[in-house]
Amino acid sequence: MMKKITALLLALIMVLSMAACGKEEPDVDTGAKTEDTTKEDNTSKEDNVKEEEPQADTSDAKEPVTIKFSWWGGDSRHEATQNAVKKFEETYDWITVETQYGAWSGWEESMATAFATGTAPDVNQINWNWITSFSSDGSAFKDLNDYSDIIKLDNFGQSFLDQCTLAGELQAIPVSLTGRIFYWNKTTFEMAGIATPTTLEELYAAGETFKSVLGDDYYPIALGEYDRMILMVYYLESVYGKPWVENNQLMYTQEEIQKGLEFIQSLEDKHVTPSIQTILGDGAESLDKNPKWMEGKYAGIFEWDSAASKFQSALNEGQEFVVGEYLPDMGEHQGGYAKVSLAFAISETSEHPEEAAMLINFLLNEEAGAEIMASERGIPLSKSGLQVCKDKGLLNETVTEANGKVLSWVSFPLDPKFEAAELKSSDGTYYDVMAGLSYGDYSIEEAVTVLIDGINDVLSN
Repeated sequence: MMKKITALLLALIMVLSMAACGKEEPDVDTGAKTEDTTKEDNTSKEDNVKEEEPQADTSDAKEPVTIKFSWWGGDSRHEATQNAVKKFEETYDWITVETQYGAWSGWEESMATAFATGTAPDVNQINWNWITSFSSDGSAFKDLNDYSDIIKLDNFGQSFLDQCTLAGELQAIPVSLTGRIFYWNKTTFEMAGIATPTTLEELYAAGETFKSVLGDDYYPIALGEYDRMILMVYYLESVYGKPWVENNQLMYTQEEIQKGLEFIQSLEDKHVTPSIQTILGDGAESLDKNPKWMEGKYAGIFEWDSAASKFQSALNEGQEFVVGEYLPDMGEHQGGYAKVSLAFAISETSEHPEEAAMLINFLLNEEAGAEIMASERGIPLSKSGLQVCKDKGLLNETVTEANGKVLSWVSFPLDPKFEAAELKSSDGTYYDVMAGLSYGDYSIEEAVTVLIDGINDVLSN
């Protein structure tokens, strides 16, 4: 019995000892310090939670990215594009877009340098021929087929994409199709007491009327050097019914080209267009900024249909700007051509091609971007972009009318090398020939030789 009692006592002592080991000793300061410490521990835990929460919230956030975007154009295009970029940044708030834009004058030369040195912006508005000029081997621009999960390529007809495909790569996304057409300041023609011309004969007659009724400073149309070159090709195609260049060969003889230059010279001789010296003497960097255009003294242009907005918006108040007609008495054929107006390309050197592709898709395919861009770069080729513009009534009526006339009239292809920098830049062959002829530095025969030699040099490279 004593053994059992002793065993129970020992067991009880062991239990009590274990309970005593598990119990915390109280603080000396009547428990106040314990309460404060507990409070601090709780605060520390709350702080830890607060520190962890932002990490959880931002774990899927995008790293900030900055891309650059360049284009040229007039004031209305600049404004629309900047507004579209701002909307893009609001929609994709981790992407910042730095913009670079200006007038056409000198733009191609500066971009040629940027492409050659690998310093071009991420996204670039390009002319169609730049693909051939700067990236015939695919070295300047990304293959956009690689970003088809971002850019909705099915919004564009395959034939249009094919025009921007070289070296087996889709090097740009076409924005619109364009061609040259006449635009007139109807107000000035009404001042002269005549209608806007619909035939070459009426255009010649307008020159005499403008001079006698309105004065020497008034001309039915103003034509710069490159305008004259394109108009000459339109005239020759109308007369002879063959493309300017085919299979990398100039299709016109010396005698035929002489006829074309005689036509251009006749426009000066009959007071239809001012001389190159007169236009340059006006001191404007481009015709839309020329005070004589703004005032209506130069009452017509032969321009891309997509350029209507900048010329129309430049006119002083009270001037009526209208789309002209092709001149059927130039010849038996429908001369002229349409081409991819503009395109967007991503530089091969871009460090953020996915974000660059997102910007292109936003501007052309997404409703918010297409709504702001509207027809500032011509009638959209993007099916979804065009539908947005139609649904919201956003298409410029003048551009729409002009584009419709161009596409229903022109019937000849454009050779990509027609717009080579060696030919169309301000120190190129076209400018040399047309200015030299206008100034009297070249005879027509000499101008023909210079033009043919310059074109053949480009075609042979």
